[in-house]
Amino acid sequence: MIRIAEIEVDSNYLDRYKNILKKEAEASVRLEPGVICIYPMYQSENPTKVQILEVYASRQAYELHLMTPHFLEYKTSTLKMVKSLNLIDMEALDAETMSKIFYKLNIKP
Repeated sequence: MIRIAEIEVDSNYLDRYKNILKKEAEASVRLEPGVICIYPMYQSENPTKVQILEVYASRQAYELHLMTPHFLEYKTSTLKMVKSLNLIDMEALDAETMSKIFYKLNIKP
């Protein structure tokens, strides 16, 4: 399962939001076997526009993710910080290459 989350953050909370999101993403990848990738990023010229690439092993892994303490803490502690949220479900064009992409991140030049 692949999803892109598009989030607009209130600029008054931006630094705090990014710290909370970074902590949640790290915990999700480290603690949840079904979380393949949670990769938060923001627009260079508009840092309040955040996107998160989310890749899960299955729909069930995603559903389990939504019940974890670290996700629930993220969700409840950032509610007032988020101005808008758009969740976009995606389909991979070449799922076979995905394992190679993540493998390359571990290669040292």
